[in-house]
Amino acid sequence: MRVLAVEDDPRIAADLGAALGAAGLRVEFCTDGDTAWFLGDTEEYDLVVLDLGLPRLDGLTVLKRWRANGREMPVLVLTARGTWTERVEGIDAGADDYLPKPFRMEELVARARALIRRSAGRGSAVLRAGSLALDTNRMSVMRQNRPVQTTALEYRLLVYLLLNRDRVVPPTELLDHLYGDNELREVNALEAVVARLRRKLGPGVIGTRRGFGYFLETAGDAL
Repeated sequence: MRVLAVEDDPRIAADLGAALGAAGLRVEFCTDGDTAWFLGDTEEYDLVVLDLGLPRLDGLTVLKRWRANGREMPVLVLTARGTWTERVEGIDAGADDYLPKPFRMEELVARARALIRRSAGRGSAVLRAGSLALDTNRMSVMRQNRPVQTTALEYRLLVYLLLNRDRVVPPTELLDHLYGDNELREVNALEAVVARLRRKLGPGVIGTRRGFGYFLETAGDAL
């Protein structure tokens, strides 16, 4: 899952990266409002963590511009502003959740996971497709009630397919959401990850539609 973290405080940004990365999310950073507005308007993110007190362009203006342009990704607002009127203003501008500073990273991660699930229409922390179950809190995978050990990359791939289990996901989309900007993005590498997951999960889980992408085949099997 691809997250944009917009924060100009280096210490907080480092903590955000560590916490969200440990939760299996791929995090990209920027430190000013102008860059944030451009990235959010041109790239596809599963979540944006947005500080309001930004240089060059404040976070509230960035958020309003995104929503005015039809950008609907979930946005978790961070701010040192503590009054209820400022919180209401942020939510009215289009924020999906609001976390005042200082905050616990554990709470931020929990809110981030919930926003990503809800934006995909999945309310539960456990994502299911037939006999496949993935617990986003414990970061664990089960198939037919048996644990499946996955790498971080395999886990992120499976989460993305589960959140989008009602459609075929193109390889280019998976590459964008799985790999960082400085990582090698090749279809062959993605195919290798899918092949490893298929061996671990067994047949009838991850399907391929030639020329289109990957999908989950387990929506109709029994638990």
